[in-house]
Amino acid sequence: MDNVKQKIQPLVSVVTPVYNAEKYLSECIESVLAQTYENWEYVIVDNCSTDKSLDIVRQYSQKDDRIHVHSSNEYLDIMPNWNRAVRRISNESKYCKIVHADDWLFPDCLDRMVSLAEAEPSVGMVASYRLDGNRVNLDGLPFPSKVTSGRKVCRMNLLEGTYLFGSPTSLLIRSDMVRKRKSFYNEDNIHADKEICFELLQDSDFGFVHQILTFTRRHNESNTSRIQQFHTTKISNLLILKKYGRVFLGEKEYNTRMKQVLAKYYRLLSRILLNPGGRKMVAFHKDELNKINIDISTYRLLKTTIKEFLNLTDSYYRFKRNRKMQSTSKSPLPE
Repeated sequence: MDNVKQKIQPLVSVVTPVYNAEKYLSECIESVLAQTYENWEYVIVDNCSTDKSLDIVRQYSQKDDRIHVHSSNEYLDIMPNWNRAVRRISNESKYCKIVHADDWLFPDCLDRMVSLAEAEPSVGMVASYRLDGNRVNLDGLPFPSKVTSGRKVCRMNLLEGTYLFGSPTSLLIRSDMVRKRKSFYNEDNIHADKEICFELLQDSDFGFVHQILTFTRRHNESNTSRIQQFHTTKISNLLILKKYGRVFLGEKEYNTRMKQVLAKYYRLLSRILLNPGGRKMVAFHKDELNKINIDISTYRLLKTTIKEFLNLTDSYYRFKRNRKMQSTSKSPLPE
């Protein structure tokens, strides 16, 4: 690497926690190697993979000494493993960039994100548009705004549902904000990657690059797919609203929003209850909500379920009637 560039460019710690990711891992690593920004270290932490993941990362580390491979002796769940990985970042790094093993970065990702953070010292976190599967999202900020109050971004999410954080792959975070926390991610929350954004943005601004810089992969084996099956995002949204609502919202705003979110949540649970195996899923949700001191009323859930059932039944018969009328109108006229 050019010595002049090394003196100018602050060190970025890129981190990838790995578990059985051989299918996509090379593409992820290659995207880091292809960065136009050069002063980075790449920390890859293998979580006792049983496939060829560890062999793949070791092969790459032999080609580039900026790649540091750590093979774990103990398997950990997702969040504890993520914490173990970020604890490996260099004490000299100024920025931290997590990249999921099945995601990848566009070549100028680090360059664009670091440039914004360097120009705006108040910014603790930088995001951008992302390619999410085959669509572009995280597009809730007007162009060309580069810096927004962290508190405003959190309010936008709590009140309007505007989501700008994406996944850890989508974000660049100042390393000192990572290092000063013993456990960066809340290990009791499977959506701790969203929760940490609310934690950090209480005291820092949010930077945004209006360019597609990251890619998030959607596939059946991903944690995101399993999360969607169990609707745990809804649980996380309630947790965050309960924990941070009064931090970012006024009391009236908080109470109004909590009523709205709970009403939608009851409708979701009622639809789940009407499906095969719904009782077990609802029981799971009740247990998870009890952990954050939110009690689901059996009476309200039953009342909402009956209403939902009647609405579905009415919709079905209206659909049948419309189909019958369309069929009749298309019948040939008698000669």
